[in-house]
Amino acid sequence: MWLEPSRGQGVNPIARTRLRLSRPTGPRPTAALLSAFVTVTVLCAGDIVARSHPFGFRTRNVSDLGSQYVPFHAHLWDLLHGRADGGLLVNWQSGFGAGFLPDLGTYLSSPFALLVALFPRDEIDLAVYVITLLKIASAGAAMAWLLLRLRPGRWWVAGLLGASYALCGWTLSAGVYNPMWLDGLLALPLLCLVGEWTLEDRRRVLGVVVVAVAWIANFYTAYMATLAAGLVLLLRLWLVRHPWRRSLAALGRAVVTVGLGVGLAAPLVAVVYFGTRHAYPGRVREFTPRATEDLLARLLPTTYDFGSPAVYVGTAALLLALALPFHRKVPGRVRLGWTLLVIAVTLSLQWGPTHLLWHAFTTPQGSSYRQTFVLCGLLVIAAWHALSYGLPGTRALGAAGGLLALIIAVASGSELTKHPFTLPVALVAAVFALCGLALLARHQGGRRTVLAGLAVALLIGTQVGEVTATSAVATRMRLGHKNYYAPWGERQQRQTDVIAEADGWPRYRTDPGREQTVGNDPLMVGGQGAQYYSSLTSDVLTRTLTALGDGWTSRGRNMQSLDNAVTDAIFSVGARVHSPPDPHQGFFPQDGSQVTVSRQDVPPLATVRPSPAGPRTNVSAFGPSPYRNQELLLGTRVYTVPRLTVRTSAGKQPGPSDDERPGLLIGVPGPATAWRKPTITARCPAGSEVYLWAPHFSGTARIAGDSAHGLTGRFRSDHPVTKIAAMQRLGTVPASGRLRIDLSPDKTGLIPDGAVGCLDTARLHTAVERLKSTGATKVSVSDGTIRAELPPGSKGTAVVAAPRIAGWRCAAGGADAVPAKQYYGLIAVPLDGSSTSLTCTFHPPGLRLGGAVGAASLLTLIALSVLAAVRRRRAHHHPSA
Repeated sequence: MWLEPSRGQGVNPIARTRLRLSRPTGPRPTAALLSAFVTVTVLCAGDIVARSHPFGFRTRNVSDLGSQYVPFHAHLWDLLHGRADGGLLVNWQSGFGAGFLPDLGTYLSSPFALLVALFPRDEIDLAVYVITLLKIASAGAAMAWLLLRLRPGRWWVAGLLGASYALCGWTLSAGVYNPMWLDGLLALPLLCLVGEWTLEDRRRVLGVVVVAVAWIANFYTAYMATLAAGLVLLLRLWLVRHPWRRSLAALGRAVVTVGLGVGLAAPLVAVVYFGTRHAYPGRVREFTPRATEDLLARLLPTTYDFGSPAVYVGTAALLLALALPFHRKVPGRVRLGWTLLVIAVTLSLQWGPTHLLWHAFTTPQGSSYRQTFVLCGLLVIAAWHALSYGLPGTRALGAAGGLLALIIAVASGSELTKHPFTLPVALVAAVFALCGLALLARHQGGRRTVLAGLAVALLIGTQVGEVTATSAVATRMRLGHKNYYAPWGERQQRQTDVIAEADGWPRYRTDPGREQTVGNDPLMVGGQGAQYYSSLTSDVLTRTLTALGDGWTSRGRNMQSLDNAVTDAIFSVGARVHSPPDPHQGFFPQDGSQVTVSRQDVPPLATVRPSPAGPRTNVSAFGPSPYRNQELLLGTRVYTVPRLTVRTSAGKQPGPSDDERPGLLIGVPGPATAWRKPTITARCPAGSEVYLWAPHFSGTARIAGDSAHGLTGRFRSDHPVTKIAAMQRLGTVPASGRLRIDLSPDKTGLIPDGAVGCLDTARLHTAVERLKSTGATKVSVSDGTIRAELPPGSKGTAVVAAPRIAGWRCAAGGADAVPAKQYYGLIAVPLDGSSTSLTCTFHPPGLRLGGAVGAASLLTLIALSVLAAVRRRRAHHHPSA
């Protein structure tokens, strides 16, 4: 295993000769460069045809790319340039303080991500685009290198097949807007190369490093790539037919290599793992396989669908893979092995237990086929084996053409092929690819160079044309199926300038505002707010802010800004930015386009409450009313929650909810009552501020009369597990005390009991002054540490205006640090009256365990390397008899 002498020392000469012959040589760098060049050219061509940024007016920022990944790269830029609030441990800009290492390990740990530092801050979209191109091109180059490593062959064919892998349907449909997954696309050929090294007992340390970098870059797709590379290694062992002892030794080396590599990545992987355990739970989905015709349709060019496996690899590569079982020049064992592996992996995509295995035993909340790049890689490797033994003959190509015709015929029954261009493009690509392969087969011994040139032109032209079309179609269709966001422009720059001018951190927070541009506005334009969108959004943050009336999307993992005077006081939001609705999201305000800032006097980040922290002050202690929950955290009654009268547009009392959610059903007015609006009426103290809390209502709300001062609350709600609306401020109660709110629903929604809250601003001001008088006199924040100086004699509980996520440890005065308590979801530290300071430090859960595993793996790697070097030296001085 790892401690055996390297090949060439103490090895049978015949075995050494066989090993030498099994090491194919060839112009691998040239093939890799060709693959990278073709990949970048075709990707750019597809974006030019689609008129997509940076080559056109259409944005690339679809779904999570614009709302999550680009902002995280912007935050990385700020970190690398020393401009971020926080550091590697804590991100103080999002979610009122979120652990950053799990996000780093999930979205930003790829070595390619560091390239953002080379771009201007206002070109962050271009930086992410270039990084995406480089990852995909590198994957193609690595696959071309691997193909020539597996079998000798024509370098330009290896280059084109490498590009086929890099430009597979998975890349064009999913990878281009999930840049962290592209590290798995690159990891697959690299880990297969590591498998080849373990077969020959070479490059042991480099193999461990490659595994470690792959798992650090993106452990999620690296896990899938590792499973696939293991299958390839098992097949290779079966094909080379080594003695069983030698095969077991190779397997042992592979297991040790992967174990040490994953161990080296453990400090980051463990942090991400524990971060997911403390994250707000998403929706549990049951896996449902797609129909056969849909699966076959995704083998064809220009098909697009979010929920099916995109296994397109180019028509020429598909024809070669289909020809492999019928190619007589290929040894039967090779034909059987690669064909069965491709079939087995294809079936594993459609079977529940293996589906769970590919996804680490958790069904994804989004696309259910994130492992598809594995099958694309195996199809390309199978195509290479069909070509590297010699071009398929007429029978093999005829059989492949027949199978492709059958695939097209069955796929024509799928809705995915109903676009007018899909089947024509597939048929033209099939004819051109078959002609190119047939002409290439007739070119022998250097003769008929004209035919050879025509064949190469047909193959390259077909590949470039169909992939360009497929890329352009995917880019255009994504915009029609998903949310999208504008690239950096005048709106973001104006917000950034206003926030920078108003910023006073850590004396107070500056919230980027309710009218968000993306889900992670604080990372994109600055400030420190509630907004936070991550797969690792903590459970305590979501539950706390939801109890206070906040809204969210993405099943609770995309928290929104909460424009509320009480929560601003609780979380020390002293400046709030107000922007007009984003025109890019379909809202076109006719006035009020100026970005403004409102300021209010707020307590410091650390305040002192007389009540002790304990089980009764956990998040579970919150009640159903967000107004009463806000008062619990504030410590004072400031709201009037009146009895409501709700009427439909027909003037009738609405019926109750038809599910478990409490509230009254409000529907869209019908044609007969379209001129009337549903209403809410109530009585409140005159002059108080009116808030409406309707998490399951979608539409607008406005106070009738002039007292609203033009305020219109916009509520965006959907299915209760995907999106709920935030509490909205509507204006002030008129002098009569009679309040009427007109509703304009755009779909059926709910108005809960206690939906209206009327805020007494004078009482709120008194509460703020009291918290200021007993709060910290000075607060300093540095990455994962908060320090606060308290007034002498402070008793009760010190409360830090940050969510009590797992990992916080606090100490009052000179006491030892202990796990922080919780005060209705916030960090709490008991005070006995003798301490005048507190210090809280953040230790990411899993970091110590991961660090210990990483250190042990590093020491083991060093020890094994030293022992192997000693044995090689002994074998050199004392050769075996």
